[in-house]
Amino acid sequence: MDETVLIQSAMKGELDAFNRLILAYQDLAFNVAYRMLNDEDQAADAVQNAFISAWRNLSTYRGGSFKAWVMRMVTNGCYDELRRQKRRPTTPLEPLGNEDQEEMDSPQWMASDDPQPETTLEQAELEHALAHCLDNLPVDFRAVVVLIDVQGMDYEEVAQSTRAPLGTVKSRLARARLKMRDCLQGFQELLPAQYRLEGEVRE
Repeated sequence: MDETVLIQSAMKGELDAFNRLILAYQDLAFNVAYRMLNDEDQAADAVQNAFISAWRNLSTYRGGSFKAWVMRMVTNGCYDELRRQKRRPTTPLEPLGNEDQEEMDSPQWMASDDPQPETTLEQAELEHALAHCLDNLPVDFRAVVVLIDVQGMDYEEVAQSTRAPLGTVKSRLARARLKMRDCLQGFQELLPAQYRLEGEVRE
């Protein structure tokens, strides 16, 4: 059934239609929550709470990307969990000399279904390194990296999901990528060769 029809039915109180809508975003929501919280149980709880919130607040949906609207609930739930744990980083938004740096290449290996490391151990170590570096980002930075670089959402959807201006999303992403690159310098032997930072040749 068309998503628009399902949305209309859900807004009339049809729970089955809402469940069918949510099913389409279940994996995306969990992946985002897990990357932000770095804990499966907390991610599952955050997603469940987000979907409950989405159902209760469906009347506030005003059109546009339903995915972005749902992901706003998910990211808000993650923010709430981080606040509850008092884990929210306090790193200030340091200025960049050139705001155009949001165009820095996306580290596509973060979202790759076919990572270059050939052994299970290397994959596990790379995942651990990524989780470590993500967990050390300020949460607003972490959110845009996860949504854009890991999950492939576009800038406009992320702006809606995080309730941030488009320019702010781009600026946060630029700063987050720089921080990730700096952090991952300590794990270069785990990275696919074309993404290693030392001696990297960029066109």
